[in-house]
Amino acid sequence: MNKADLINAIADGAGITKVAAKKAIDAFVDSTSKSLKDGGRVSLIGFGSFSISKRAARTGRNPKTQKTMQIAAKNVVKFKPGSGLTDLVK
Repeated sequence: MNKADLINAIADGAGITKVAAKKAIDAFVDSTSKSLKDGGRVSLIGFGSFSISKRAARTGRNPKTQKTMQIAAKNVVKFKPGSGLTDLVK
């Protein structure tokens, strides 16, 4: 499912226009992104949680040249599915 499919599904499921569904999805993505950027966590009970995790610096290897290189530390977004979602997918 891509963004357009999600917009159509939400519009049909909620009985709203596609424009309203797109605005709702965009607001969710913006709010979630802003919260994660500020170091927060977004939890949706029954669905899952988005959080930030710090990945330490490490040594990697360029597969083409086989030379070692230093990979910088960075923050990554993690998603942990909730029990409701996990049970549904089984």
